[in-house]
Amino acid sequence: MDTAATTLSVLQYVLGAGAGSLVGFTLGLVGGGGSILAVPLMVYLVGVKDPHLAIGTSAFAVAANAFTNVLNHARHGNVKWKIAGVFALAGVIGATLGSTLGKAVDGQKLLALFAVLMVIVGFLMLRGRKAGGNPDVELTKGNAPKLIATGTATGIMSGFFGIGGGFLIVPSLMYSTGMSIFTAVGSSLVGVTAFGLTTAINYALDGWVDWILAAVFIAGGVLGGMVGARLAKTLSASKGRLNTVFAGLIFVVAFYMLYKSAGVLIPAMAS
Repeated sequence: MDTAATTLSVLQYVLGAGAGSLVGFTLGLVGGGGSILAVPLMVYLVGVKDPHLAIGTSAFAVAANAFTNVLNHARHGNVKWKIAGVFALAGVIGATLGSTLGKAVDGQKLLALFAVLMVIVGFLMLRGRKAGGNPDVELTKGNAPKLIATGTATGIMSGFFGIGGGFLIVPSLMYSTGMSIFTAVGSSLVGVTAFGLTTAINYALDGWVDWILAAVFIAGGVLGGMVGARLAKTLSASKGRLNTVFAGLIFVVAFYMLYKSAGVLIPAMAS
């Protein structure tokens, strides 16, 4: 498996940069949820034939993207490091378990399950996120058990599907500690970085990370993110509408993935 990366063509790497730009653009434009497109883009646009290779590579790219963003949030004081650290440490254990389970599942079945997850993400984006909460919350003996439990559970999901999991981490942090949406978004990126890196390392042990593809995907994501962030300021009054449009895109991609996976799902359900 360690030679999997050499099977990609120059055109596929160019498409990988384009896919990264699209993910970065959506992240910059609508915030969390954009990275959910990384795996389907690698499979259906770039043409990565092995779903495990797509998941491992995208996990590293998402982790790198999250790391650059957490630095920006930290400069604005939006990261609760102790809370984020406890959540991330618990989640790393979960991500190790989840990614190990994910590697053992047939790649096409994994894509079908991923498509179901995308439908859930689409509905969560339509619901939107309400502001409020306590921006000054701290780590206590009262909220630590909830942080550990939700961190582990979120890490398992993140590792299994090879996603950053920000759309799960933000509500988990708010539920566990009562923190504000702004500090939850900033703090969630610590978990996204840790979970993505853990998953990527686990997949890399089996040769399921194409480092060159990850690099061009990340580079494209940086450029796309800049454009998306600038456009987001202009369209800030239409944030709700943007979320609706992006949720619609997620539904379209998810149903396409389910259609492509029908040959795998129907026999499995029948048996």
